[in-house]
Amino acid sequence: MNDPAIRALLYPLLTEGVYIEELPTGGTRADLVHITEQYMHCYEIKGSGDTLYRAVNQLDQYKLVYDFVTFVVAEKHVPKLMPLLPEWVGVMVATPEGLTTHRAAGYNSAVERTALGGLLMVDELRQFMLARGLRGVSTMQRREVMHIMRHAHNIPVSHWARYTRERLTARLPVRTQKRAERKALRESQPPREPWRKTIKRIKRRKRPRGLP
Repeated sequence: MNDPAIRALLYPLLTEGVYIEELPTGGTRADLVHITEQYMHCYEIKGSGDTLYRAVNQLDQYKLVYDFVTFVVAEKHVPKLMPLLPEWVGVMVATPEGLTTHRAAGYNSAVERTALGGLLMVDELRQFMLARGLRGVSTMQRREVMHIMRHAHNIPVSHWARYTRERLTARLPVRTQKRAERKALRESQPPREPWRKTIKRIKRRKRPRGLP
């Protein structure tokens, strides 16, 4: 089972809200994030041709942001993956017959406000703070806004999380359109030459005349 085949099995299960693919999260990208009014659920996909060497580092980023995290993997990954994951992380197994739940995801209570802020644009952060009486942020740079966010303990993390879900959902049509435009641009360009042939041609050009 490869990545596209697993995604095709997963999409029909996401019946509420919206989902965003390849969402930048910390230092990595979440394969698919399902967003509803109540939660954000991150799905990390590992097909048969993938390795697990990044799984722990990816989870370190996801657990700071998402209410639920599930790894959706080819069957061959299950024995090696399970010891790497804490009990609250879900695991689904993909086979040609469909998806089965190996372990259901539990609620993650370790979400951090500044990690949520990493999913938002600086203007969105400013608007949220101004609406809650935090003055003087309208001209601040992102670093300064994030510093205030880190210490704004009078605003519950749940409020930041709800606002993040709302903004990501509102931005989805623009994100989808831009992604379609990039794809169309790539497809309209002529295919590139294989890099090995390109290097050989460059070396040939640099060879002094008269030499074999």
